[in-house]
Amino acid sequence: MPAAAALAGVLGAAIGSFLNVVIHRLPAGESIVTPRSRCPACGTPLRPRDNVPLLSWLVLRGRCRSCAAPISPRYPLVEALTAALFALVVAVEGIDARLALALPFVAVLVAVAAIDLDHRIIPNRILAPAALWAVAATAAVDAGELPEALAAGAGAFAFLLAAALVHPAGMGMGDVKLAGVLGLYLGVAVVPALLVAFVAGALVGVAMLLREGAAARKKGIPFGPFLALGALAGLLAGDELIELYLTHLVG
Repeated sequence: MPAAAALAGVLGAAIGSFLNVVIHRLPAGESIVTPRSRCPACGTPLRPRDNVPLLSWLVLRGRCRSCAAPISPRYPLVEALTAALFALVVAVEGIDARLALALPFVAVLVAVAAIDLDHRIIPNRILAPAALWAVAATAAVDAGELPEALAAGAGAFAFLLAAALVHPAGMGMGDVKLAGVLGLYLGVAVVPALLVAFVAGALVGVAMLLREGAAARKKGIPFGPFLALGALAGLLAGDELIELYLTHLVG
């Protein structure tokens, strides 16, 4: 298992490198396939040796080889985060066919959280393929779980849609659609996922109010990162959280 988790981490770092391209180009309407990766300052295409996840940024000390312009530390941070999450999922879940759902789901969460932080949007160009993959992979891995996944997706979508209609300033339709995608991947575990998201969002909101007072009310807080955090909790510990609730709080 440690070897499998380590290999998953290497895969995650490579996927994280691609996610950096998605995070940078997709909101701008650019292709995520072409052209090849290049320096954001001088536009020089990166050589293969300068595009190795994590290592190249460290070797170059965070600067472009051609123009010496600083390269944002976000790039290695996204790669490291994706690598750590991939390794953690494999360490917790083991080698299982459901990794075909879990690992792409983690990649989607990293991308939408970063894009929402930067641009306050959650692109349909990510959500639509993610939803289709969830349905197709669930049908292939365990078709018996597909009705629960569809019901959870519809329920989560409807719940956040109602919240958005009641308080439209608090979240947008991107959040609503992301909640539906969470349900497709998590099934009933979307319930604790949403709970974690709302609690985390509320805590951050309260902290901002305490620090900035009434001025904090005018600042919008993107909800996508909180949904991503809740989704990770649901993915890694959703069943345990449900059992804890039923055993200690209900029973």
